Amino acid sequence: MEPFFAWLSTVPWWVIFPIMGVAGGAAKAWERNSKRRHERRLETLRMKAQLKTAEIEARALTQQAKRRGPTFVDTTASVTSNDLLVRLFAEHDEITAHWLDYELDVAKLIAFPAMSDGRQPLTAAFLRAKKKADALRPASAEAKVSEQQVGEYLQAVGDYAVAFEIAEKDARRLRDSTFTEPERKRLERAQQLLKVAVDESATQAERNVAYKRVREELDGLILLSDDAVTVLEKQVAREITAPAAPPVPPASADPAATTTDPKRVPLPLRNEQAPRTGQGFRDGQA
Repeated sequence: MEPFFAWLSTVPWWVIFPIMGVAGGAAKAWERNSKRRHERRLETLRMKAQLKTAEIEARALTQQAKRRGPTFVDTTASVTSNDLLVRLFAEHDEITAHWLDYELDVAKLIAFPAMSDGRQPLTAAFLRAKKKADALRPASAEAKVSEQQVGEYLQAVGDYAVAFEIAEKDARRLRDSTFTEPERKRLERAQQLLKVAVDESATQAERNVAYKRVREELDGLILLSDDAVTVLEKQVAREITAPAAPPVPPASADPAATTTDPKRVPLPLRNEQAPRTGQGFRDGQA
């Protein structure tokens, strides 16, 4: 310590203030990191608790199967297993639908880019959980599956739900903080242009130009999936609603029925039975 104090005695007094500022910034950064680690620890504990609950339910289901005796369970003959699979299918589909809201909605992708970034650890964990749940999902609630398969699928859906919730919270926390300031400005411009690209009151040419600029602004920042591009192109190419034309009255066989001007009187029809003038003259001469 003596060399340090000897060096400190040679430092001008005014240098202490910048050093204190740097030390204060380092302390705040350490505090933020500590808080973040604490939040991650709480999320991990919560995930473990939910996984433990899923394991208990799966174990109880297995014990029921042992008491019944058969190795395989036909869910059509077991109301409990059938109802469980139906509930698991509904939860599985609901999580997937929430994920597709981010995957197919370009506006949400721009607002929360971490949800489509597989380099983010929590997003990568969610995608792995999704892949596992999809692989373990039975073909239908009436499918013939073993109790072990039901238990594995139960745990996979639980992992899927927890992983999505954690990834979504992290993406909403991060937003665009992982991008540089110029990149954030590009994302902001893309968000504004996107509103024009899907605006039904804009002309088709305006929407096409806005769509092209959106793709340019996002190039290198956010990778849009093919499905997201297809959905966006359909929104951009949507026809502009034209004003409804006034109804046209049906044509009538009687010209007088469609005459609206009282001064216009239809000519009388020619009487085909009346003799022509020339014909009557010739008859009189005879």
